[in-house]
Amino acid sequence: MNQHEKNLLDRAYQAVEDNKENIKKDPYRLHFHIMPPVGLLNDPNGFIQFNDVYHLFYQWNPFETNHGSKFWGHYTSIDLVSWKHEPIALAPSEWYEKNGCYSGSAVENDGEMVLFYTGNVKDAQGNRETYQCMAISKDGITFEKKGPVIHLPKGYTAHFRDPKVWKKDNRWYMVLGAQDLSELGNIVLYSSENLTEWEFHGTVAGPNRNGIDSFGYMWECPDLFELDGKDVLLLSPQGIEPEGYRYHNIFQTGYFLGSLNYENHEFIHGKFEELDRGFDLYAPQTTLDNKGRRLLFGWMGITDENEQDQPTIQNGWIHAMTLPRKLSLQGDKLFQQPVEELEELRKNEMVYRGVHLSGFSLSLDGVRGKTLELDLSQIKNESAIFEITFRGNAKLEYSSSENRISLHRTSFKGDTTESRHCHLENLEKLQIFLDTSSIEVFVNDGEEVFTARFFPSDDDQSIVFSAEGDITFDVKKWDL
Repeated sequence: MNQHEKNLLDRAYQAVEDNKENIKKDPYRLHFHIMPPVGLLNDPNGFIQFNDVYHLFYQWNPFETNHGSKFWGHYTSIDLVSWKHEPIALAPSEWYEKNGCYSGSAVENDGEMVLFYTGNVKDAQGNRETYQCMAISKDGITFEKKGPVIHLPKGYTAHFRDPKVWKKDNRWYMVLGAQDLSELGNIVLYSSENLTEWEFHGTVAGPNRNGIDSFGYMWECPDLFELDGKDVLLLSPQGIEPEGYRYHNIFQTGYFLGSLNYENHEFIHGKFEELDRGFDLYAPQTTLDNKGRRLLFGWMGITDENEQDQPTIQNGWIHAMTLPRKLSLQGDKLFQQPVEELEELRKNEMVYRGVHLSGFSLSLDGVRGKTLELDLSQIKNESAIFEITFRGNAKLEYSSSENRISLHRTSFKGDTTESRHCHLENLEKLQIFLDTSSIEVFVNDGEEVFTARFFPSDDDQSIVFSAEGDITFDVKKWDL
């Protein structure tokens, strides 16, 4: 460790210590989500199970609540429920990363954990350089940087980042998000026998392929994996215009489903599908655990989407991760469900069966609070509009006549209502996780998901059910 790195680490740890008491008092600190101890959290990085321990790294600016020079923060868990904050994994101390250790991934190789990440460099005029870098650890806690292993190839701008690495048939592969010289988003592919020498195979997804003319100016945070016999490419494209109910966040997150030909390095895929229908999910990353599950974490936030209006900023922190989710395919549809381990959080079960509403609102005794899980099943409606209002600040609405489900929230400035919608043929089940300042809604066992931050009054714990028309349902509620 050089002196510059030591100084950066000391400053970061001091920022945590200096702000600890103030942040602890913030009523919007979440109870069962990963957050930064101070400053700004964004993309999940290096999600891996290593020696039976789950590791989740994250983009972290410990000094401010904006997107300055990024470190890699680090959490570990043995059960995906209780998380321990570990020492900082990466600090931007070297010439090839001096303006930030940007996003990347982790793999296990010969008993060691190997990180790949983007080193971001800017000169005095703001011109960008980008390097794909490697760091190695024997214990998963302390990392030795090996420096750049990939430099920027011809044909792309310096917006070239976020390496995701995996192994297939004894060879390593890497996808990166890229922008070509026409300023259009691309995904590029590399391969390697030894993780240090990489062969460039060019663009595998992007404009003028698979019926796509262009689809935004930058594709970030790719993740390519096999699921139920098909290949899934997660990505976060920037610069997409709204289309019907789709693409209403400033930046999008979704997936292509298809097949990667490892011989000719061609990815044949279908249309882009949004991963989440809410306000706050970006840059998701997955891993395969020793139970054979494809697990996902996402950043519960989006860059530049009214960030500075969030009230936690006045207490020195911003953003969080989603709950860990398990992925599956049903046909050509990607389903997301909360991992089973989250059931360990449950306490104080309340059960109501055959709840009936017809043109009125209802609060159920004991079904209220700031941190809870709410499960609705056996939902039967007849031309009804069904609504659930959460703490006077967010509302879930289903219209059976319009086959539409919507999430509404009070804007962070508090003067308007914002809405996100998607088509839904039939509402059968809802599983809803409410934390002090977040909501995650899993519809029909994960057919659709809505994720959002929201900031209700601290003393409002109400949950109100209402309907126009007849509706019946069963409900279970647990405190978490």
